[in-house]
Amino acid sequence: MSIWTTAGRLKGILFASSADQFATLRAHRRGESDLLFRDGMWFLIATCEVPEPEAFEPTDWIGVDRGIANLATTSDLDNFQGRRLQRYRRWHARKRAELQAKQTKSANRRLKKRAHKEARHATCVNHGIAKDIVAVAQRTGRGIALEELRGIRDRVRLYRHQRATQSSWPFHQLERRITYKARRAGVPVLLVDARYTSQMCPRCKHTARSNRPTRDTFSCRQCGLAGPADVVAAVNIRDRARRAWVLVNVPVPMAA
Repeated sequence: MSIWTTAGRLKGILFASSADQFATLRAHRRGESDLLFRDGMWFLIATCEVPEPEAFEPTDWIGVDRGIANLATTSDLDNFQGRRLQRYRRWHARKRAELQAKQTKSANRRLKKRAHKEARHATCVNHGIAKDIVAVAQRTGRGIALEELRGIRDRVRLYRHQRATQSSWPFHQLERRITYKARRAGVPVLLVDARYTSQMCPRCKHTARSNRPTRDTFSCRQCGLAGPADVVAAVNIRDRARRAWVLVNVPVPMAA
C-alpha cells in the first residue's frame, strides 16, 4: 500500500492479513482507506463493497432468544452460555473500581485501556455466536428469527443491582452481527414481538407470569408443559416468525 505523510507519499508499504481478507480486499475494495493506531499497533481500515446475495426462501425458521445467563439460545436447543463473560465483566468491574479510587493520571490511562479490552472481548464473543447461528441457518435453508428488543429497557423494571448489567449488555451488538453475517450469506432475518415469549406456553398458548417459577425453568399451569425457559422462549419466537412470514407472503387481491 501507499500512504500520504507530511513528508510526501510513501509507497510499497507491506501489511499482513488473512487469506480471506486479502482476497476480499483485492476483489471488492472501493474508495479510500484509513490508517488507525491503537494499543501500539497500526491497522489498515479498508472500505469494501461486497455484492449482497439475494435472500433465499426459508423452509423454516430458527428462533433465537437472547439473554444474560445464556447469551443466545436457539429453538434447536443450541445454548451459548454467558457465565464466562459474566465473570470476566465482574472482574473488570472490580478492577475499574480499584483504579477509580486511586484518581491518578496513570490510573485513568489504565482505565481507558481496560475499557477497550473489555469491549473487544465482548465483540469477539458475539462474533463467534453470530457466525455459528448463521452457519446452521445457511446449511439447513432456514431463516433466523430474533426478538425486537428496541425500547426493552423502558418496558422492564429492574432491581438496582441489575441495572448496570442490563444497560451495558451488548444485545444490540449481537443482533447487528447476526444481521450482517446473514445478509452476506443470503439468510433472511425476521424481527418479531418480544412480549411474553418466556411466559407463553408454545403448546396451549396459556400466558401467565406464574408459568415461569424461576429464571431458568418454565412450567405451564394449564397443560403441564415444562422445560428450560430460554428454549421455550426461542420456540415461541420461531412460531411467531412462522405466522408473520405467512402473512407477509399472502398474495394481495387484485382490484376489480
